[in-house]
Amino acid sequence: MRKTLRISAVALAVSAGWALPTQASATDAASVQEELAAMRAQMQVMAQRIDTLESELAVANAKADAASEVALTATETASAAKVAAEKAPPVKVAWKGAPQIEGEGGWSFKPRGRIQIDAASYNGPSGLSGGGNDHLGTITEMRRAWIGAQGTMAGNVGYRLDVSVGGSSVSLADAIITYKAGRKVKIMLGNQRPFTGFEDMTANLYSAFMERSSVSEAFVFERRLGLAAQYSDKILTVQGGVFSDTLSTISDDAARSWSMDARVVASPRVAGGILHIGGSAHYREQGGSVVTSRYRARPFVHPTNLRLIDTGSLASDGETQLMLEAGWISDRFYAVAESRWMKVSRPGMSNPTFNGGYVESGYMLTDDKIAYSNAAFGRIKPRKGIDKGGIGAIQLNTRYEWLDLADAGVMGGHQQTAGLSLVWMPTSHLRFYANYGHTWVDDAVVTANGDGSYSLDTMAMRAQIDF
Repeated sequence: MRKTLRISAVALAVSAGWALPTQASATDAASVQEELAAMRAQMQVMAQRIDTLESELAVANAKADAASEVALTATETASAAKVAAEKAPPVKVAWKGAPQIEGEGGWSFKPRGRIQIDAASYNGPSGLSGGGNDHLGTITEMRRAWIGAQGTMAGNVGYRLDVSVGGSSVSLADAIITYKAGRKVKIMLGNQRPFTGFEDMTANLYSAFMERSSVSEAFVFERRLGLAAQYSDKILTVQGGVFSDTLSTISDDAARSWSMDARVVASPRVAGGILHIGGSAHYREQGGSVVTSRYRARPFVHPTNLRLIDTGSLASDGETQLMLEAGWISDRFYAVAESRWMKVSRPGMSNPTFNGGYVESGYMLTDDKIAYSNAAFGRIKPRKGIDKGGIGAIQLNTRYEWLDLADAGVMGGHQQTAGLSLVWMPTSHLRFYANYGHTWVDDAVVTANGDGSYSLDTMAMRAQIDF
């Protein structure tokens, strides 16, 4: 190609007037030689310029080839990504109070949380001992503020984590790993509630009253670290587990407490509704140590720290509880009752048995149904919530409860409460409570002007939201 370009250059030069003379005189010989030398110099410059242009052309061609390869690679990558995206299952987002993200292979994730804000007014007698009147009057409380998450993983594994952030410190509530062995069996490992009664196994989000009955508080069934299992079908629910201690005490090497808890409930359909009948047992040892146990309860709701009946600290190396529960649920109506017996083992002393329980009923004033599943109450979903132009669901409930903490020389007192509860649910995730309770005590450790028998009244309200 270079030779061709040079010949072309010569031809160009000749056409430009650089004609070679055919007859030249001697005088003109020198001039001709000079012209030839100039022509050769110009041709050399042109040849060098051509070489430069050829080099630049080669570089440009190489860049063009590289750009083409890059563009082809990008196109192939985009096509492969498009094919992979078309083959991959889509990520689904469902709204269940909060966004629930579901991916392939059984993976899912959902944030969760709850806020419960309480206010209560206690009206009792004057002259309460121990400064008891300082705990009466109007009191407000951030009852619960939890944040957490729940979800599933591949292999039928699940999890739930709730962190309490409402008080002066952060603490764990539920922290559980689950495994589903088929449709009816679930295994749970972590910080969880032991299996006790109907109201204990009903989440506090779905309670008919702001608080569970006083026996639930007195017998201290807090979450504990343990391994548990549950079998549940349409009629039968069987729950059991082995537990150590609460997270607040388990870090102490001297804490060797362990317990076994079991619950069995049958829920057949009877007379157009569901008959709930069951029982549970709880056995706890202190690991060979003698520790102090204490049983006491607030009057009706939680905001006050006043406990009118109280066993005080008892030297104990273990406890045993038996409980019976029964109920009937039919569309808008329910009735349930529980009774518990707690026997405290006291080395070298008489072993007292304390008793408590409640009878409760409720009715939906709106055309809504009581929610019940897995041997516990669930979330009521208003047919016509405020999001659908309605007023939501309204529920009216009554309860009578008792707690006896006096036996075998222990004089903790007797407490009874009759209560009313009105619950308005504008939507399934929003609730407002109005509670009234009349409490009367006998042989109370907190006396009124020296008398251990008296009564007090409580009005309380709660605003609650969860997701």
